[in-house]
Amino acid sequence: MRILRKVGLAIAALVPIAGDAGLVHAEVPRNWQLGFDPAASPTMERITDFHNLLLIIITLITIFVLGLLLYVMYRFAEKRNPTPSRTTHNTTVEVLWTVIPVVILVIIAIPSFKLLYYADRAEDAEMTIKAIGHQWYWSYEYPDDGNFTFDATMVATEDLQAGQNRLLDTDNYVVLPVDTKIRLLITASDVLHSFSLPALGVKLDAVPGRINETWVEITREGTFYGQCSEICGTGHSFMPIAVKAVSKEDYAAWVETAKQEFARIDDPAAPTRVARAGSAE
Repeated sequence: MRILRKVGLAIAALVPIAGDAGLVHAEVPRNWQLGFDPAASPTMERITDFHNLLLIIITLITIFVLGLLLYVMYRFAEKRNPTPSRTTHNTTVEVLWTVIPVVILVIIAIPSFKLLYYADRAEDAEMTIKAIGHQWYWSYEYPDDGNFTFDATMVATEDLQAGQNRLLDTDNYVVLPVDTKIRLLITASDVLHSFSLPALGVKLDAVPGRINETWVEITREGTFYGQCSEICGTGHSFMPIAVKAVSKEDYAAWVETAKQEFARIDDPAAPTRVARAGSAE
């Protein structure tokens, strides 16, 4: 698996990075990109390994089927086989084409189920945040670090600053510490949404009246982007997710600032923030 991951990273390194220098430090899609974004969490590393394993399996199957077809076309052409066999059943062949696919599926199923259980939840999470999907923005709650909440709406195209990414940057970033197991609680206030962060291996539906749980551990500092991946209405394309991963020291400093800047969840007098006009095009 380590070899597969290194091969994937080597291919990604050969792909040119488009845009200005700011994009080098942000996990955004690149022109002519092949494969996934570089993994920034243990879950995404395992997803990449599983993807590479499947790629090898389907490539071998495709080569085998193509070779078999070419052989049959050549060997049993009319001029080479003027009197075709009238055999209708072959027990050996029928057993093989039943058993071999079953074996392949078992080979795929074992790492698949291991990955599903691995990505499900972390019993020993060090902190929790809650993401709530709205039409059409996200709000976040930090119950373990001050119990504050804030909204994150997309930066409109006309308001973009140098280095910001169209349809991806938000007015407030989700700031998270690296090397920390973080429990993610995901829900919605109105319709179905989907919380998706490709580089972190996170993709989970946000369902009204239900809290879904997953986890993430970010392995390096940087800015990571995602988007709602569930068609949720006319503003579906305009509710991005922007996560800034920082050191634990910088995170602690940000928390102190955030406590002053954002409203507390348990403060009934706190004003309710709504999505800004112009957050969707």
